[in-house]
Amino acid sequence: MRNYFTLDGVSSADFNTWIASSTMFDAPERDVEAIEVPGRNGNIIYDNGRFRNFEASVYCYIPKGMQTYVNALRNWLLSEASYCRYEDTIHPDEYRTARYTGAFELEESDRVGASIKLGFDCKPQRWLKSGDVLRAYSSGSVLYNPTRFEALPLIICTGSGTIVLNDTEITITGNTGEIYIDCDLQDAYLGSTNKNNMITSDFPKLSPGGNTLTYDGVTDVQIQPRWWTI
Repeated sequence: MRNYFTLDGVSSADFNTWIASSTMFDAPERDVEAIEVPGRNGNIIYDNGRFRNFEASVYCYIPKGMQTYVNALRNWLLSEASYCRYEDTIHPDEYRTARYTGAFELEESDRVGASIKLGFDCKPQRWLKSGDVLRAYSSGSVLYNPTRFEALPLIICTGSGTIVLNDTEITITGNTGEIYIDCDLQDAYLGSTNKNNMITSDFPKLSPGGNTLTYDGVTDVQIQPRWWTI
């Protein structure tokens, strides 16, 4: 089976371009500082609580029709400057957020085929596709985080009341319809309508392992957990 990647929903297979090897799913560097203190042996490590972006290379080949596909491939990759969803068939259960940075290097080529090195700037998370699933939960449910990292969920519910996720309580007042509570953006909204004035809360996180959900007053509680790993 030939492996290929998709970027923003477009497949490299459309350009007869296939993956030979890749560093796309290597691990990023943790953002820490080593601080030297005069008169004290060793360093003090300060953790900035995040991971850095990293540069990845995808080595591809075009087995035939090189002259037909190379320009189309180049134009496709260079047409988008922002971060996009990157998936490949080597890691079917995960995806990354990445942007193509170039350069577009032909490693080897002849009249028929070519080998190409593609460069990407990647955000550190390996997102699990299972974490994109939006599910309805009853009060008393336990959400199990399968990773070692805290996730920042999207919570959707209807009406006013309270939602408690682990030890974090969200109080919703004055709301009659749906409300979206985005724990990553730290924002509450419905479409383009801002609803931050209707909630009182720290935004909850889903810790590794079991996370208990209870709620009262609100109905139709749905959660997209957004699991990720490194």
